[in-house]
Amino acid sequence: MTSLFQRWRRRHWQPDPETLARLGGSAPATVITGASKGLGRALADAFAGDGNRLVLVARNVGPLEQAALEIAARGAAAPLVVAVDVADPDAMAHIRSALDAQGLYLDVLVNCAGIGQAGLLAEADPTRIEALLALNVAALTRLTRAALPDMLLRGRGGVLNIASLGGLLPGPGQATYYASKAYVVSLTEAIAEECRGQGVRIAVAAPGPIDTRFHDRMGAGGAFYRYGGLCMRPERVAWWIRLGYRLGATVILPGVGPFLLWPFARFVPHAITAPLMKILLLPRGNKGAGDAK
Repeated sequence: MTSLFQRWRRRHWQPDPETLARLGGSAPATVITGASKGLGRALADAFAGDGNRLVLVARNVGPLEQAALEIAARGAAAPLVVAVDVADPDAMAHIRSALDAQGLYLDVLVNCAGIGQAGLLAEADPTRIEALLALNVAALTRLTRAALPDMLLRGRGGVLNIASLGGLLPGPGQATYYASKAYVVSLTEAIAEECRGQGVRIAVAAPGPIDTRFHDRMGAGGAFYRYGGLCMRPERVAWWIRLGYRLGATVILPGVGPFLLWPFARFVPHAITAPLMKILLLPRGNKGAGDAK
């Protein structure tokens, strides 16, 4: 059954033996950005048993090394650690250099690094807005663009982008964050269609609120949605995301809550959803700047 599924996913792929022979790396790697904490850290645990060598990417080497030790202690192969800011235009060059040194090639890219921002746009720090766009939009696009050509030549691999259920809605009180995730959803669905039948799996996860410190760091700790019982544990969200990715879903809705809210987010007019989201999202006396997941 797996073989039939794989052949179907590669139904339009035309191998080029000469080009394939020139591709570097002998063993596949799963690269996870934002892997030092929060959902990225949970995704590292979830993907640790899939057979690929894990490569953990984030800015700070200390938490990455701790994560690698914990994963290796559970019997998985020791992950490779790459400390780099993925918003750096040369980030992929650093990642590829680390892979080449270990005889690895980029097989699966999980774009999880991101930051949030809460508060009114008119009062937001312009520098923080630029940082959010640089990471959530530009860096994700740049890494995806860099990874895809070799994947398409091999006829295997995949890109998993982490967005948000909020990417389907206007987000008064978190306007730039919600807009950045709308970009990620739209980009990923378009790329998935472009790559269909070429053997490369393209997916986007749209989780609801996750029980991490992400909301407090972005200044949304006092928002109403934090107290509605909707937050899921990152480990559970990661489990659902991995399952959806393995099943070949293009849009992955982790958990029952996001699945039930999906039609509401997709089809209810924004004239109705925007005022509701304003009530849920605007922090009460807490203007946030944002920090990484």
